[in-house]
Amino acid sequence: MFQVFEIVFPIFAIVLLGYLYASRFGADMTSANRLNLEIFTPALIFSVLSGEGFELARYADLALAAMIIVLGSGLLVWPVSRLLGYADRVFLPPMMFNNSGNMGLPLALFAFGEAALPAAMILFLVENTLHFTVGNAMLTGHVNPLRLLRMPMLVATLGGLVVAVLELPVPGPLHEAIDLVGQIAIPLMLFALGVRMTGVDLADWRIGVAGAVLCPLSGLLMAWLVLQWMPLPDVQYAQLVVFAALPPAVLNFMLAERYAIEPRKVAAIVLIGNLASLLVIPAVLWAVV
Repeated sequence: MFQVFEIVFPIFAIVLLGYLYASRFGADMTSANRLNLEIFTPALIFSVLSGEGFELARYADLALAAMIIVLGSGLLVWPVSRLLGYADRVFLPPMMFNNSGNMGLPLALFAFGEAALPAAMILFLVENTLHFTVGNAMLTGHVNPLRLLRMPMLVATLGGLVVAVLELPVPGPLHEAIDLVGQIAIPLMLFALGVRMTGVDLADWRIGVAGAVLCPLSGLLMAWLVLQWMPLPDVQYAQLVVFAALPPAVLNFMLAERYAIEPRKVAAIVLIGNLASLLVIPAVLWAVV
């Protein structure tokens, strides 16, 4: 149990720091979040994918399993959402698209070490790509492929994969510089998550509690189904289970706010889901670590 505490404490401590600082002094994270999406996280992605020892073929099954979990969670929750009377565009995306960036990457680093970052990056990229394609289509009814190609994270992913597959050399000083920039991404993600939580009220707590239960439950059920017929190496197995239990991504709220799709309800789902992860994530880690 102490090992689990050691893993989750740095993560929630940084989130708490962001929350306390923003509560006391206020914090406009608009520029910082944009820098993280357009500079720091793409640098982290490229650094990990282009690093020595990254073998894309090792993660093919993991990527497929992650895709099934994301999409399958939506299918599992859809009839429950209808039964509870929640709008699909409001309730289903947070159940499908989890916090694989803000929480998933730090968890992989602290729970499984730096060697697990490539697998965590694959999980993050699968979830994030599906969010900007399937998720956007769920909210707006269409997808713009040209816009996807302009996303810095996708460009960094393609660049990193090309370097890895073709075994192209990246000059040491350049790779070191990119790696240093990428190291900013994870702590900034956690701090921004804490800041974001200060702007949410609990007026819609019922839908938030429903999401806090159904999000990890549907993900873990899909993971159990997938792992029955898709055996994975031990560390990837553990990472996939943790991935399946992650709470809703903060991006769900940002997109709901952008498209004016009941953002207050989505914010409650995201906030309460992430608060519930204080109990869910340690329990899952205790089971798999």
